[in-house]
Amino acid sequence: MTNKIFLVTGCSSGIGRSLAFKLAQQGHRVYAGARNIYSLQKIVHENIVPVSLDVNDKQQVVGVIEKIAGKDGKLDCLINNAGYGEMGPLLEISSDKVETQFKTNVFSPLYLVQIATPLLMKSSQASIVNMGSAAGVFSTPFSGVYCASKAAFHSLSEVMRMELAPLGIHVMTVYPGAVSSSFGENASKQLMGVLAPDSLYADVADAIEKRATISKQSPTTPDIFADELIEQIENSKLPKEIGIGYGSRFMRVSKRIIPTAVREWLLSKKFQLNHINVRTS
Repeated sequence: MTNKIFLVTGCSSGIGRSLAFKLAQQGHRVYAGARNIYSLQKIVHENIVPVSLDVNDKQQVVGVIEKIAGKDGKLDCLINNAGYGEMGPLLEISSDKVETQFKTNVFSPLYLVQIATPLLMKSSQASIVNMGSAAGVFSTPFSGVYCASKAAFHSLSEVMRMELAPLGIHVMTVYPGAVSSSFGENASKQLMGVLAPDSLYADVADAIEKRATISKQSPTTPDIFADELIEQIENSKLPKEIGIGYGSRFMRVSKRIIPTAVREWLLSKKFQLNHINVRTS
């Protein structure tokens, strides 16, 4: 395949880091973005251009696109990978945390697409890869804000695919399942300050922590994930949607075939919602 110009967000660890390095190994020029540019020291390669990119910082977004335009004059593929998972009971997550979750997972990648589109239009084979989540299809207790943000991003990606097609830009939505990366550890950190000692859900704190770290023991590694995704990106006919990672297909199929009442009963049991002792005094 002809070498391309890539911009990958969220490259400090996990999927983003693996994608950047493996794409660079194949000869592509990769602009690898991360909030902390020093975290990119672990993926040194002659084809990797490290860039400071906090997707929530509009000035940095514009600066990175201007840098690519000045150096390469086009962008072949934008991979919207940056994101995180806000965990905890919906009743006890602050509005600020909800807003930040949606800003990072929904508003910022949309803004990046808006700014990058003129540069993508200069490519004869432009594509956008939007990293969604199987959790955005199959919602689970104690991850409602994260699930909602990914569901919203899926909708944007679907409309984006239709609206950008006439401009010669293909949009692919990826539905990752569980991937053994730092996502679970970061999600666990997000719980700090959410669950108070007198929480209505204090009796199931272990179940909430389990949901936050559920991906840590996954057999799908970031390298395996990156290999599968790159294979799809290199396909002469890019798929519109693809599920990659442990449980991705199962979660999406289950949402369609398992009756709502049964699904919610199973999830309530798994996450111990029937063990909550409501304190009315």
